[in-house]
Amino acid sequence: MPSDILCIHLLHIWPLKLTMAYGTQTVPKTYKIFGAGNIYVTTSKMLVFGDVNIDLPAGPSEVFIIADGTANPKYVAADLLSQAEHDVNAASVLLTTSEKLALEVLKEVNLQKDKLSTKETINESLKNYGLILISENLQQCIEFANDYAPEHLEIVAENYLEILKRINNTGSIFLGAYSSEPAGDYASGTNHVLPTGGYAKMFSPLSLDSFIIRPTVQELTKEGLLSIRKSISKMADAEGFAAHKNAVEKRFED
Repeated sequence: MPSDILCIHLLHIWPLKLTMAYGTQTVPKTYKIFGAGNIYVTTSKMLVFGDVNIDLPAGPSEVFIIADGTANPKYVAADLLSQAEHDVNAASVLLTTSEKLALEVLKEVNLQKDKLSTKETINESLKNYGLILISENLQQCIEFANDYAPEHLEIVAENYLEILKRINNTGSIFLGAYSSEPAGDYASGTNHVLPTGGYAKMFSPLSLDSFIIRPTVQELTKEGLLSIRKSISKMADAEGFAAHKNAVEKRFED
């Protein structure tokens, strides 16, 4: 994407992020910025990250589908297209163990997209980031998915629960033939602010936990501190932190 276009869009979004991140005479500074967005929103959030916290980087949308030969090619194609219409930078990826399914899905993609009002965006998106791959086995699919760390992961396979156990990195998971990704967008109840661009390796989806600060609390009795006194002293000595050791030892001088 040309940098001048990115700058133009940031000019519209950046003042809002500045206002929230640093405050004005009438708007108080916030502590954390939440919300879904596109490449421009994510870029703005990353620029102020550190001065304020953010929920997660949520840029161009992604769907990654793991499918075996039992999957319905019409359903799979429809879900790939539903993601591609987001914008020209959206990614729609199918990884399957079935060459037959791959060819049928490709055929269905071409049949269905021409009937959609968003076909221009879909065509550009598929050209940029559309992908159908045939793997040797489901283990390859799982390894690829964990490395890709997609925003949305559909598992459309006979043993989808077994595959689920081996998935480590993704934003939101959809199991079986009828768990279409748009259900998560609109009505099934899961949060739709999800990490993209591989950030699912580091960030979880937006949730109630994101709005909460969770400090730890401890209270030690004299006996309790005595039970760990030697451990503290040894670790303080190892680090060369005499004042750390002194803070504990002072309590046992009398």
